[in-house]
Amino acid sequence: MSCWDQILPRREYSSEEPDEFVASSIKSLKRRRVSKALDLGCGAGRHLAYMARQGFQVCGIDLSLTGIDMARGKLREQGLEALLVKCDMKALPFINSLFDAVICTRTIYHQTLEEIRETIMEIRRVSTTKALVAIDFLSKRTYSYGSGVEVERNTFIEQEGPEKGVLHHFTDEKELKELFEAFRTVNIKLQEREVNGKFRSRWIVTAMV
Repeated sequence: MSCWDQILPRREYSSEEPDEFVASSIKSLKRRRVSKALDLGCGAGRHLAYMARQGFQVCGIDLSLTGIDMARGKLREQGLEALLVKCDMKALPFINSLFDAVICTRTIYHQTLEEIRETIMEIRRVSTTKALVAIDFLSKRTYSYGSGVEVERNTFIEQEGPEKGVLHHFTDEKELKELFEAFRTVNIKLQEREVNGKFRSRWIVTAMV
């Protein structure tokens, strides 16, 4: 059983509104007449439902069976359809060059750096030659950097709070450029704000395969 089976049912992890960078990416995808999209780490399904309402053929994968069940219920309630698969993002059960777009929010950084590299290689493998990839990463400037037990450089396991026991990797622009060096076009943007008195900082990466 994944620790996310206990985490995802919490209200703060079951938002209905899409992340702003996902909404922005979807507008771009619609202009380009993209059809097949993959939500990597779909959780409770908010982005699956959002993309399905926009007319995309969408697939969602997650390691948590609870997340898959919640996403399926959300889609059913709204009369929407999507393919849902329980699997590890480092070993996607799809053929090469299948998806026109891949989105991944608040997910990929819950791994070691080497696992993140493996995931990015898988994303590139299952993407078409003109696919758009949109992913967020934790910045080393965010308030939670350094909290928990360090398991490798810039990677920590939370020791308290709702994500107790969960791995978090924090990165910088130099590392992101290295991770996406095989992609044709890469846009890296830092997004920062204060939420409930806490300084939050993350990287938004959009890339063309």
